[in-house]
Amino acid sequence: MRYVFETHTPEETIALGQRIGALLHAGDVIAYRGDLGAGKTTFTRGLAMGMGLPDCVTSPTFALAHVYGAPPLQLCHFDLYRISSEEELETTGFYDYLPEESVFAVEWSENIGTLPGRTVTLTLERTGDTDRRITLEGDERFAHLGT
Repeated sequence: MRYVFETHTPEETIALGQRIGALLHAGDVIAYRGDLGAGKTTFTRGLAMGMGLPDCVTSPTFALAHVYGAPPLQLCHFDLYRISSEEELETTGFYDYLPEESVFAVEWSENIGTLPGRTVTLTLERTGDTDRRITLEGDERFAHLGT
């Protein structure tokens, strides 16, 4: 199922992330698509808040991964911008994180092959300075959020 949303401010992007984050479960993977500055980290702040985690989310660009919360439900936020193969991904420790205890939010997910868990694809497109078109491809649990 495919759902399309429009946001006009970072606060609206965060609010949409909160609504989606409230519906996530351990084992879910959010596979982000979108250019630099599209709002992936901003959206992830909302995901964390919707999951009941602190909203102190920062970009994992240089660390490759940030983990928020703790099992039984934590948010593992990855930035794979500099990763170009599954072999490189293996060396980062990506597979040491447990998807059954986590929600994975994976920026630049297109840089690797198959992701673990139930994957939801989220594409963020800049349509203006602060305007975004956010396309969610996932299952029916997101249907009530709108189209």
